[in-house]
Formats: sequence, C-alpha cells, structure tokens
Amino acid sequence: MGSRSAAAVPASTPELLIIASSNPSKVAELQAMLAPVQLRVQQQPEGIDIEETGSTYLENARLKAAEVARLTGHWTLADDSGIAVDALGGAPGLYSARYGSSNDERIGRLLGELGDGPYRSASFHSAVAVANPDGEIKLEAEGICRGEILLQSPGQNAGYDSIFWVREAACTYAAMNQHQRSKLGSRGKAMRQIAEHMRQLFGI
Repeated sequence: MGSRSAAAVPASTPELLIIASSNPSKVAELQAMLAPVQLRVQQQPEGIDIEETGSTYLENARLKAAEVARLTGHWTLADDSGIAVDALGGAPGLYSARYGSSNDERIGRLLGELGDGPYRSASFHSAVAVANPDGEIKLEAEGICRGEILLQSPGQNAGYDSIFWVREAACTYAAMNQHQRSKLGSRGKAMRQIAEHMRQLFGI
C-alpha cells in the first residue's frame, strides 16, 4: 500500500514528533529512519498503554497514533508490526507480541508449531501512521520483508528477528545493520514511503 496525505496545504512544522511506543529499541530505530526529515523525536510519555483492537496492522497503527496524539497534544507517529509464517496460515500475525509471555516462549511456540518441515517461508509486516495533534491521520504506509524461519533459535531471550533469515541481506533480520533495515526491513520500507510525504506535509 502506498502512503497518503490528508493535508491539502503544508502543515506547520511540529516542534516535536512523538513516537507512540514505550520500546526504546523501536524508538531508536524509527528515530534513525526519520533523521533525513530533521524532526525532533521523543518516546511517548510513561503510563500510556493503548489497547490494540484493530483487525489489521494499519488499523492498530492508526489507533495508536490517533490516541497518543490526542493525549499528548503533539504530532505522533505509530507503527504496528508482526511476523506471518506461511505454513502456519499467517500466524502469529497480529498476535506476534502475544504468542507467549516472553521471547523464549514466543520463539519456542513458533518453532514447535512449525517443526522441522521444509516449508519455512515467512514475512515481517509493518504499518506506520502519522496523526496530527487532533488525532487525525495524515499519513500512512505499509512495508513487507520476505524471508524464512531458521530451524532453531540462536540463544536465550532472542526475538523473532533472530530466527528470520533475509536472503537479500545474507543474514538474519537481527543481524542487519541500520542501512539494511532501512532498505530491506518492513519498517524501513514503510518509513521510506512516508519520509518525502512528511517533508511535503510539514513544508520542510
């Protein structure tokens, strides 16, 4: 899906762009991807917990962006991501973060359900949305990264990206550097779609 803008004329450049996440690693990754846009970026305030009730990644991204924007009074960017394994009918998908109570449980469950079968194709999906301080969605985009699931996890407390092999990068998703994540990663592809539109939206 391509990005869209609901603004007919450039909006005023925001003094601050909130990232609707309490995950420092995700915030750092998104901040690096936003560097070309030259906006001041900050993690959402503590204590905010938005329930993800959408039926798609994009619906969840919109919901989080809109709610955090209204709560903080700032422009907000949110994303929602997940991994879909073809042989599991697209699972865990939207429930990737809830597939277990820890990384070890999530990885163990996924590898156990997949077994040692030869069909291990999978994809990371990401959706991003940008909302103005009133909670109106102004930009949105989606990205997909195709790969395959390894037979085993490399170690304890490893996330899905540690067992997701990206052929184009010749390494796991976890081992990709920032340039590779921006070019090949699902979040990077979505962010690249909206970066130029953000410049146009804010007149920068």
